[in-house]
Amino acid sequence: MREAYDVAAVRAAERALMELVPDGALMGRAAAGLASVCASLLRQHPGHVYGTRVVVLAGSGDNGGDALYAGALLARRGVSVTAITPGSRAHASGTTALRAAGGRVQAPQDGAPQDGAPQDGAIGRADLIIDGLLGIGGRGGLREPFAGLARRAEQARQAGATVVAVDLPSGIDADTGAVDGPAVRADVTVTFGAIKPGLLVDPGAGHAGAVELVDIGLDLKDEPAALSPQRHDISELLPRPGPESDKYRRGVLGLLAGSDRFTGAALLSTGGAVHGGAGMIRVVTAHAAAALVRQVWPETVLTVHPDDPYWDLIGSVGRVQAWVAGPGMGTGPDAVARLTAILGTDLPVLVDADGLTILSQVKELLPRAAPTLITPHAGELSRLLGTDSSSVEARRLEHARRAADQFGVTVLLKGSTTVIASPAESQPVLVNPTGTPWLATAGSGDVLSGLAGALLAQGLEPAQAGLAAAYLHGLAGRLAAAPDPDSGEAPIGASDLVRALPAAFRSL
Repeated sequence: MREAYDVAAVRAAERALMELVPDGALMGRAAAGLASVCASLLRQHPGHVYGTRVVVLAGSGDNGGDALYAGALLARRGVSVTAITPGSRAHASGTTALRAAGGRVQAPQDGAPQDGAPQDGAIGRADLIIDGLLGIGGRGGLREPFAGLARRAEQARQAGATVVAVDLPSGIDADTGAVDGPAVRADVTVTFGAIKPGLLVDPGAGHAGAVELVDIGLDLKDEPAALSPQRHDISELLPRPGPESDKYRRGVLGLLAGSDRFTGAALLSTGGAVHGGAGMIRVVTAHAAAALVRQVWPETVLTVHPDDPYWDLIGSVGRVQAWVAGPGMGTGPDAVARLTAILGTDLPVLVDADGLTILSQVKELLPRAAPTLITPHAGELSRLLGTDSSSVEARRLEHARRAADQFGVTVLLKGSTTVIASPAESQPVLVNPTGTPWLATAGSGDVLSGLAGALLAQGLEPAQAGLAAAYLHGLAGRLAAAPDPDSGEAPIGASDLVRALPAAFRSL
């Protein structure tokens, strides 16, 4: 797992280490790591490191000092380094070190800087720009003159320069990834001691680029605030059948999905469930959807529900180990009665799509005692919380945690970054690293709900099932969009995800 720690934990570890090492040792370690990454990026230029041009945007804090000291190390390797230091004061020892190494220091003021070249020209001519404007304690968007420098850095980036952020892009909230105004957009972020949650969660993750972690010797005592799995973590989570397995021991999933109007939802969620490893799928659906499911997925056990709100769903279906309820099932009184019956059991339940709409209208259905996983996108979560979807998108981690606490459920918030929050406050948020923008297509969420439900039926806890399903779902999206990575990506449909799931499992 990639572990991410909040600002308070990092600050505490820094204070403890600074009591043990000489003054300036931590900044020296950070600057050396930063300079090493920058040099490796500069080697990609035709002239290699010597003679390349670097601009350092340096605030007065420690991040500015890190950037200036790194600039000094690069200047000693023959790099032309110009530092721009906005604000009323600059980092004193960092500017001294840079000047001693042959670099130049200037303030972002009108007129010509010390070297006689327009300061905008320095940014515009740069091969690489180091963003050391703000540190991990920054909150809110950038204000002038920082915002103007961020804009000019972005213009240079669009023209071909590489932007490297120090610890995190300036203007990003380190703990949440929120971007509340102008912010630097980096190609690479060099972070020190520990990854910060805001580097993993959008919109902050979208500003961070590739994240490089430099070890500066921190001993982090607190539990991580967020975890992001690697391939082997998911492989270890996945249930595997043994010689004694049969279809019942492998888990039986009940799937309430589809209607006469939304037949595709039943097909897609069933496909995700069939390829999720459960031993049997019991599908409960309407007449029209049942006919299609029978043709495409003959291995499932079908129950056609009558148009009767008093029908005994639980007694009619047979024994299951977990339920999925919601994809395409409708939101009328019959659907409410069926969802109520499922949530009234003591089994793990995943609620998605139309089921989430019902939950937003019938508040008393939650919380429940048994394990529960909900899989909303931003719009669905905003209806549950009574807020707007743009607020959820802007503060994904915050809203997922809030919903988990308020409803007593595990929340898998889908979107550009999938985050999973458990109702237990002590549990770190889980962040899925896989996926592709091509997953933003109708029916993609139905496949995910069936896949996660199958993992629930095999005994995984809601957070584990959600994380493994999101990882595999994202991996299947990548494989479907680009079966041959050398040929680029192509648009995909949700059915392509279903077909790519076996390859995603095999790749683990």
